[in-house]
Amino acid sequence: MFKKLIFQRSDKIHIQLLRYTLVGGIAFAADFGTLYLLTEFGGIHYLISAASGFIIGLFLNYALSLKWVFQVENGGHKFTQFVIFGIIGIVGLVLNELIIWLITEKLHVYYLYSKIISTVIVLFWNFLARRKLLTARKI
Repeated sequence: MFKKLIFQRSDKIHIQLLRYTLVGGIAFAADFGTLYLLTEFGGIHYLISAASGFIIGLFLNYALSLKWVFQVENGGHKFTQFVIFGIIGIVGLVLNELIIWLITEKLHVYYLYSKIISTVIVLFWNFLARRKLLTARKI
């Protein structure tokens, strides 16, 4: 069971969601770390830091997701895959920024807590959209 979960390719949604969550955790660490470092030590506005961290997390998530999470046709074009992944990521970034801003500015919640809430919401958007578009047809 463990070997299948970790090492074998799978198109089962529960295995992909678990793997995507693990990949997302790695991407989140880079994203969150960038947000914190740029804001606290770089003096950069939290929304700019959040966008920068999100982009770094996007690249990590892309590389790991196509390698380990999703069953994407081998004959597909890497550029097309990245464009689709990126467009979904841009929608996720807009959602991320909007949610962080709303929670931080309107509800007066600390921006790092807002980021955690946003991450959980955007994780599901990204997973479902990427799974649907990347595995639905040969790209």
